[in-house]
Amino acid sequence: MTSRISKLFVLAIVLMTAAAGVCRAQEPTMEALIGQSLSKLQDPTPEAFLNCVAELKRIEAMYPDSPAPKFQIALQSLNYSVTNPHADQTDNMMAEAEERIRQLEEMKIADQSNLFTLKGFIDMVRIVQDPAQNGRKYYLDVMQNYEKALKLNPDNELAKQLQQKFQEGMRQR
Repeated sequence: MTSRISKLFVLAIVLMTAAAGVCRAQEPTMEALIGQSLSKLQDPTPEAFLNCVAELKRIEAMYPDSPAPKFQIALQSLNYSVTNPHADQTDNMMAEAEERIRQLEEMKIADQSNLFTLKGFIDMVRIVQDPAQNGRKYYLDVMQNYEKALKLNPDNELAKQLQQKFQEGMRQR
């Protein structure tokens, strides 16, 4: 009788382990979750950015030690801010970006090229918000941060694109 109960117990453990493995296999990866969230920005409305950042915060809570959600929260917060420089939520989004940049600076595994890209982008947004006041104050920082990003990773497409947009914007002034 004990042997039969032991066999049933072992069988139950094996089935529970297999079921847990199947459940885990069906869970989307962090990258897939981030991709799903970013795919909603096909129509980049202010509401879409705000919803995307809210979803990214949930992903960040699931993966607190990963730099990827933090990077995306900062990036999408800055994308919102640069396209809506005087909106009511912009100050909050800038604060979100600053906080995630600070967190990324403390993470040894964070991509330094991406970090410098974000630093350049946040200063670029500050210039967009108030060119007369912030242009001279942040211009050199923007340029230096993009140059550092590209020195660390010459293939950083985001840094290249932002640097180019910034230079074009400065030529128009």
